[in-house]
Amino acid sequence: MGRLMAIDYGAKRVGLAVSDPMQIIATALDTVASKDIFDYLKVYEQKEGIEAFIVGMPKQLNNTDSSNAPLVKQFVKQLQTQFSGTPIHLADERFTSSIALHTMISGGMKKKDRRDKANVDKISAVLILQSFMESKR
Repeated sequence: MGRLMAIDYGAKRVGLAVSDPMQIIATALDTVASKDIFDYLKVYEQKEGIEAFIVGMPKQLNNTDSSNAPLVKQFVKQLQTQFSGTPIHLADERFTSSIALHTMISGGMKKKDRRDKANVDKISAVLILQSFMESKR
């Protein structure tokens, strides 16, 4: 087994989370500027290896695509081109940002740190990955 990587893609920032090699635990990895994501992923893949990508797909409550969905779909096309041998799974990311914020509050994170959107993006990626791994068990 190899590492799974979850991606919470946004126009400005990308939240990343990875699994352990046994694919049991999801851990926040980093937040990267969207323009730098492919360079970051290539370096990480060479260093650690990535078995599959799990990309959060933004949906509305009625299960239709949100306004960010076309941006994410374009990113997925580029990801398929750059990493053609690596499987890509799409995962519903509804409510991950609000759950991430709630998690930060209940975990005692200071208000200043909760305002940092990069933290929300990383935790959202962890939620996407953990949910994906649990669904596969």
